Amino acid sequence: MKIWVDADACPKVVRETLFRAAERTGVECTFVANHYIPVPTRTNIRSIQVQAGFDIADNEIVQRCEPGDLIITADIPLADEVITKGALALSPRGELYTKETIKSRLNIRDFMDTMRASGVQTGGPAALSQTERREFANHLDRILAKSR
Repeated sequence: MKIWVDADACPKVVRETLFRAAERTGVECTFVANHYIPVPTRTNIRSIQVQAGFDIADNEIVQRCEPGDLIITADIPLADEVITKGALALSPRGELYTKETIKSRLNIRDFMDTMRASGVQTGGPAALSQTERREFANHLDRILAKSR
């Protein structure tokens, strides 16, 4: 198993959790973004910078991931694509996306896009709570333990 991170909007605290997990377990962890992401100097942790543009980083992750890999993303369409490909998808807030839940999440996302397009101010996401940070770390630990 490899970990692929949609790093363009990945919170720093989540990146740090992933750095520690990769160092502890030796799992390969790759951060993909359209800007430079500093990573620790380790053979199993790397950063890939792609061109700026809509979904360029997402497309790179979809192209490179394999069944059984873990993708860290808050991007619902990306999560849907990698799940269809046989990978796992975990949000930085600790939500494990599944085949059973991803379609309803896509519907909610599309509804919110429609609301924003009609002029409704929906605001951005709240800051990560301690509970969400803990949920993320716990899900990550369980997934890594299963993969061994």
